Amino acid sequence: MWVQRLIRLPAQPRGFHLVTAEVLDALPELGEISVGILHLLIQHTSASLALSENASPEVRRDFEAWFDRAVPERAPYWTHTLEGDDDMPAHVKAALLGPSLTLPVSDGRPALGTWQGIYLCEHRDRAGSRSLVATAWGEPTQK
Repeated sequence: MWVQRLIRLPAQPRGFHLVTAEVLDALPELGEISVGILHLLIQHTSASLALSENASPEVRRDFEAWFDRAVPERAPYWTHTLEGDDDMPAHVKAALLGPSLTLPVSDGRPALGTWQGIYLCEHRDRAGSRSLVATAWGEPTQK
């Protein structure tokens, strides 16, 4: 069984946003997969995906604080600056975190740990909506 869908996430402010529910709501067919794989690809170069703590908003704020210090805006070494002070740092942050996640599917759901969630990592101050290509494949549930 194969499923592929384009998921559009609404515009978010810069930060780390838990989007597990939105992704799963867009993929009701996952419930028909007993064992398989879910691959998510964000189609942008200034945002990324990550898997991390799903309970405490402090974790998401700490991620943002760390990345802003590690990859600062207005650094004298940036040469790609035409699209604003946040553009090149956003590209670097996205490259560090990566554009995709590959997750096992078990009994109709991603086999995430108790405290794991899917993050949209928005690295621009004023980004638009973001698009994910979700591809799921696996063995259908026996009925």
